[in-house]
Amino acid sequence: MRPMYLPAVEANPQPSPWARAIEAMQRTGQEYPQIWHLFAFKPLATEHLARFTQEIMREEAPLTPAFRELIAAYTSARNHCPF
Repeated sequence: MRPMYLPAVEANPQPSPWARAIEAMQRTGQEYPQIWHLFAFKPLATEHLARFTQEIMREEAPLTPAFRELIAAYTSARNHCPF
């Protein structure tokens, strides 16, 4: 994976589930969303973002979770951003 634009954030994860997830993905050589570094850097400050994302993507709504994922993937592709 290419390094982030915020090397100080990437290099300073705090103990959290996000930091453990990053370590696990790195050990296996898998790619992961780089926003996880921000979540690991300030876990308490970004906790609401994780809850918000789950609410928007998974909770009951007129669009199915699968269709919402498809919209997010399409938007990411249009922005040349890995999903």
